[in-house]
Amino acid sequence: MRSNEVRLNCGITVPLIGLGTYSFNNDRETTEQAIHVALKMGYRHLDTAKIYGSEPAVGNALRLAIEDESIRREDVFVTSKLWSADHHDPVQALKQTLRNLGMEYVDMYLVHWPVKLKPWACYAVPKEEDFEQLDLESTWAGMEKCLDMGLCRCIGVSNFSSKKVERLLEFASVPPAVNQVEMHPMWRQRKLREICADYKIHVSAYSPLGGPGNAWGSTAVVENPLIKSIALKHQATPAQVALNWGLSKGASVIVKSFNPDRLKENVASFDLKLDDEDLLEIDKLEERKMMRGEFLVNDTTSPYKTLEDLWDYEI
Repeated sequence: MRSNEVRLNCGITVPLIGLGTYSFNNDRETTEQAIHVALKMGYRHLDTAKIYGSEPAVGNALRLAIEDESIRREDVFVTSKLWSADHHDPVQALKQTLRNLGMEYVDMYLVHWPVKLKPWACYAVPKEEDFEQLDLESTWAGMEKCLDMGLCRCIGVSNFSSKKVERLLEFASVPPAVNQVEMHPMWRQRKLREICADYKIHVSAYSPLGGPGNAWGSTAVVENPLIKSIALKHQATPAQVALNWGLSKGASVIVKSFNPDRLKENVASFDLKLDDEDLLEIDKLEERKMMRGEFLVNDTTSPYKTLEDLWDYEI
């Protein structure tokens, strides 16, 4: 196992830095070019999802890289996700994802959100009438079937609170290998990390910089005075400090930038070494919890009225 990977409870390894492929514009050519650049820089984890609309771009970019023999399929870890409108049939949903990708399998398949939507709800912010009662046991049985059929190498979850993780483990024959959640120096997920560690579930951090540029994110992390002062101390950037903080907590990080300079800056976070004083000071920061959750709760069409409604959230 290489130093930039971590072994999961299912036995396979995942790279500690991944490239997220969500973009608001979802321009296929731009996404493919960014993946091409990222692969040349050494990125070996590509994160996509049905709702992102980026699966065809991910698949084509990887196919071209394999054809010119610059990379092998087995060298790249591909993650995709079960959208909330597809809980009734995870197997067919994953088969469609594989058609979109032009692949025989994905390395990781995640339940994107612990909510169920009606089949037509294929947009990121659902309306109140789109929601249905989630039967998580049935959904997870479908995920386990995906694994049994060889359509994926590992299964996991995303946006699951510690309560929901423990609820899932009450009936799961195969435990989730990963829980991908928003995590950064201003939303540190301490309790969730502890619960996941108890069950050997790896935590993967999306929006590890706080999601600047996204509708639900902000620049609060990279503009934080403490983060900036630590960056100055180490002759690094605030983004590198935030990413290295996540890595220091044992998480992998999913970064989202298609800018070549940012891609290079992000992967260089491996070279930074935060000291104990840095980590203690970061742990004292006031937390800005659930940036994406706040976005969904504040959306006038959302049925969620509180963060607890959305996620059973607890500190």
